[in-house]
Amino acid sequence: MFALIAALVFIGSFLLAAGTIIGMFALYHDKIVAALTFEPIPQEVPVYRLRISRRRAAPSIRPTAPAFTAAALAA
Repeated sequence: MFALIAALVFIGSFLLAAGTIIGMFALYHDKIVAALTFEPIPQEVPVYRLRISRRRAAPSIRPTAPAFTAAALAA
């Protein structure tokens, strides 16, 4: 008797699961097909163009001090 009830519960749960899968497939068939056949829009690879410019130092107007002065040698 226990085996018969267990078999009925097993078969009932199997049929319920199969029915749920089939029902969901029937409801969402269009969305499943659209998702499987979707091809993303190709995007162009970004190209980075770098321009490196170095500013040159402007010539100084002030006169420069000599490297070795008498005061530096005296210290």
